[in-house]
Amino acid sequence: MIIVMGSFRLPAENFAAAQPMMDKVVAATRAEDGCLLYAYSRDLTDPTLVRVSEKWRDRAALDLHFKADHMKTWGVERASLGLSERDIMVFESDDGVAV
Repeated sequence: MIIVMGSFRLPAENFAAAQPMMDKVVAATRAEDGCLLYAYSRDLTDPTLVRVSEKWRDRAALDLHFKADHMKTWGVERASLGLSERDIMVFESDDGVAV
C-alpha cells in the first residue's frame, strides 16, 4: 500500500476559482483503478493551506495516476492559480498496514 500526504498553498482570493478544478481532479482520481483514498482539505486555521491525503493499492497505480490526462490538466490549471509551497511525501508499506 502507498500513502501520500502533503500540502500546498493557494492564495485565498483564488480559492473560489480553484474549487471546480479541484472537484474535477478529485472525482477523476477517485475513479482510477487502485485509488483507495484521494482528498483535498482546506486547513481550518489557515485558509491558504490545502492538505492532500491519498491511499493507493500499489506503486504501479500511483505511477499511472501521475500520467493521467486529468493530472496533466490539473498541472496546467494550478500554475495559473498561484499554487505554491507544494510539499508531497510518499510512504510505502510492504504489509499493507500504515504505521
